[in-house]
Amino acid sequence: MIRTTALALVLSALSMTAVAHAEPKRPSFPFTTDVAYDASKVAPYKGKHAAAYAYIDANKDRDVANVQRWVRQRSISAQNDGVVQMAEMLRDDLKALGFKEAELVPTKRHPGVWGYYDAGAKTTIAVYMMYDVQPIEPTGWKVDAFAGTIVEDHPLGRVLMARGATNQKGPQRIFLNALQAIIATEKKLPVNIMLLAEGEEELGSPHYPDLIAKYADRLKQAKGGVVFPMMSQAPSGGVQMTLGVKGNIYFELEAQGGPQGGPKDAEVHSSFKAIVDAPGWRLAQALASLTSPDGNTIVVPGYYDSIRQPNQEEQELINGVVPGWTAREPELRKSLGVDKWIDGLSGREALTEYLFDTTLNIDGIWGGYSGEGTKTILPHKFTAKLDSRLVPNQTPDESERLIRAHLDAKGFTDIKLTRLSGYPPAQSSVKAPLVQATIGTYRKYGITPDVMPRLAGSAPYYVFTDILKLPIVSAGIGYGTGAHAPNEFIVIDPKPGSKLAGITDAEKFYVDLVHAVAAAR
Repeated sequence: MIRTTALALVLSALSMTAVAHAEPKRPSFPFTTDVAYDASKVAPYKGKHAAAYAYIDANKDRDVANVQRWVRQRSISAQNDGVVQMAEMLRDDLKALGFKEAELVPTKRHPGVWGYYDAGAKTTIAVYMMYDVQPIEPTGWKVDAFAGTIVEDHPLGRVLMARGATNQKGPQRIFLNALQAIIATEKKLPVNIMLLAEGEEELGSPHYPDLIAKYADRLKQAKGGVVFPMMSQAPSGGVQMTLGVKGNIYFELEAQGGPQGGPKDAEVHSSFKAIVDAPGWRLAQALASLTSPDGNTIVVPGYYDSIRQPNQEEQELINGVVPGWTAREPELRKSLGVDKWIDGLSGREALTEYLFDTTLNIDGIWGGYSGEGTKTILPHKFTAKLDSRLVPNQTPDESERLIRAHLDAKGFTDIKLTRLSGYPPAQSSVKAPLVQATIGTYRKYGITPDVMPRLAGSAPYYVFTDILKLPIVSAGIGYGTGAHAPNEFIVIDPKPGSKLAGITDAEKFYVDLVHAVAAAR
């Protein structure tokens, strides 16, 4: 009896040890409902603003020139190239529109821009803008990236090709063009506007929370919510409307020689590898310890633990867009140059993983020699950049802590972890009056949007949803693509028969949206 009990205890202990050392599994997201959200049940916005529409038609050339003026002004935040000049241009444009307040707001790096338009209206909205752009790629551009070139013979029609055309100078200046049309024809806006732009979005928005803090008491009065101008149409003409974003943490891991071994100050001849540790292999092993061999499961203990399951509203939103997602999957994979999703996922399962699962991605690795021919060296330092897209209820602080603890537990205490940016996810409810007004505006233009709970990418929306407790939507019609890539463009005049909106219809959409939000309850 004693032996049996002892054996049972040993087996129990071994079982518990096996469980304790079992590698984490990717989370699953079971659905509890098949109810689908139907955006077609939202009534189209009924308002008509003929004078503003006519003004837009009459001033098309000037409005295109305004967008060209913006994209011609360099504002590469990573290189501090033209950033202050672009901030000043935005400030001056707000003053010209009649904003009572328009000023540059210093931060520890690039300035923000604050603007307030007092219409004496019952409703106040906030507008999020970013005026910075990504660096220019060394090859691939068909035109000068900062010339603001109109390309007449593009397959989609007449387009404006330039850095910042779609991300985000184009749609933002188009939004201001629309405000100008309202003010010119109606003498004032139907809403008060608080605009707070940043010049560091492409750097991870490290100081946008500081800007928000400065104006938080005033911004909390923007009960109408927050609008982020964006061209949302797909090439087919449809719209995928997102109510939130994933969060993000961006960091570097660095291995360098030191007391633990390896050359400390400079590369050495590779023959010394027989007796000298290699930081390159050290970093490779540290990186490999973070995931399963296929790179698809994060094995950092606890990394998946805080992820919450999709709630009822999110499940209904997903169910509502699955048909469109499934139909577009082959085209999407083709556009990405991807033969299949992880594990052959498809349909609702693939979409849910895409929107609700976290990630851990290597963005780049460098060190040593990578030129032509051979150079037999043992480098003293290797570095990797990584990002992790965060979902509710993950936070950058906890994610960093878990990764650091994992590296230390695996014996990689010498690996340096440097966090470069990070912010949590954010989301608005489809029931918010702002969201319903936006859907209604799309419906006026014959578009029933696919309403997604979030975008799989990241933006600092949390400052609005979490800090200010305000809903936010990215909205707009028209089409642009090529963000962060060569030949970025927006469509100015689509080809006949196209379902895409050109610049004038994009501006009319914003005229309607502003009025729809003013009327929303």
